Amino acid sequence: DTPGHEDFSEDTYRVLTAVDSAIMVIDCAKGIEARTLKLFEVCRMRDMPIITFINKMDRDGQDPIDLLDEIESKLALDVTPASWPIGMGRDFKGCYDLINDRLILFNRTKGEKLEDGIACSGLDDPRLAELLPADQLAKLREDVEMVRGVYQPFDQKAFLEGHLTPVFFGSAVNNFGVRELLGGIGTYAPPPRRQKTQSRDVMPDEEKVTAFVFKIQANMDPKHRDRIAFVRVCSGKFKKGMKLKHVRSGKMLTIHSPLLFMAQDREMAEEAFAGDIIGLPNYGGLRIGDALSEGEDLVFSDIPSFAPELMQKARPLDPLKAKHLGRALEQLAEEGAARVFKPVFGSDWIVGVVGALQFDVLADRIRTEYEIPVKFEQTQLHTARWIQADDQKALKAFIDSNQSAIANDHDGDPVFLARNDWHLTDAIDKNKAIRFVATK
Repeated sequence: DTPGHEDFSEDTYRVLTAVDSAIMVIDCAKGIEARTLKLFEVCRMRDMPIITFINKMDRDGQDPIDLLDEIESKLALDVTPASWPIGMGRDFKGCYDLINDRLILFNRTKGEKLEDGIACSGLDDPRLAELLPADQLAKLREDVEMVRGVYQPFDQKAFLEGHLTPVFFGSAVNNFGVRELLGGIGTYAPPPRRQKTQSRDVMPDEEKVTAFVFKIQANMDPKHRDRIAFVRVCSGKFKKGMKLKHVRSGKMLTIHSPLLFMAQDREMAEEAFAGDIIGLPNYGGLRIGDALSEGEDLVFSDIPSFAPELMQKARPLDPLKAKHLGRALEQLAEEGAARVFKPVFGSDWIVGVVGALQFDVLADRIRTEYEIPVKFEQTQLHTARWIQADDQKALKAFIDSNQSAIANDHDGDPVFLARNDWHLTDAIDKNKAIRFVATK
């Protein structure tokens, strides 16, 4: 489950690099929201199969046909209804399972108890008249006849290529329709996909273990101040205690305490296979994008860091905690929560983010997790670009002549801090030997 807010889109993008398919949840009243559209574009770039769940059918919302039309028109995605709602809001009686010809009744009084559904011999089954009001049964028959005539049958190939989505209806808060959705995932979702590296594609059926880090989260257990690296297993059979090569450092790591997660619950992972996500306790050695293998030097693609769009100075309210603040910021940078830059001149830390809300979140985390009250102050900086060059002498000469605009990120890589668009464009035009990179 990834954040939908635009200020946290980079974290969402990284998570989407680690999955093989996705569930798109749509509020029946709001329809497709701006962030849904943005996240869908990320999925489309990866040709990711998507299963759709239209939620909150126990509340008043848009007509189901209008919602399907919106998916097709805004997302250019074909739809195949897998279930069909009977009524809406106070009149919501349940759904008809179009795949298995089952009636699934919605019972508001049973809470989390799941109904098995009532098997039918089709919409002409006489039992339906005993279970549904006559007007709703007539409308259900009319709707289903129209749906089956208008929308194409489910096509597994089109789904796996990211061109078609099966659509389920329900009410997640009431646990209604969720079991059918999960059944659809089990039936339709693809097996683990191949993963791209800079040298080759890693196939999921390879014998040797390969994996990459796509997310780091600190203080999941505040009592122990733990830091977990979330790792996608790409191939092979991982076993607890095995040794894997940390490709970036060249060191061999013994994986003693791998974890499996289900929401807030965690358990020790004795083994894991291609497609699994495991958590590794991380004490600063692992970073986002790092590769693990049984010996092969691999660099996985499509896990970028983006240049920040907003930058501010970070200062502790207590000057004596400046060093502690620096360590806190570096740890947050390793998580991917922000970009952290240390200018060549000056003692201030520059923090770069994609959205303004991230500054509030960072200040709160630094205060609660590291016990350092901090304030963020405006700067005259506009954006940042990592600077690279094939000619290291040219790179050094550029850095030496622009030291007031140079900083290092938490990896020690040089960065050009631009005051405005003209400043950046002018530097690019005058220094053809230097590459100004927006993603790393």
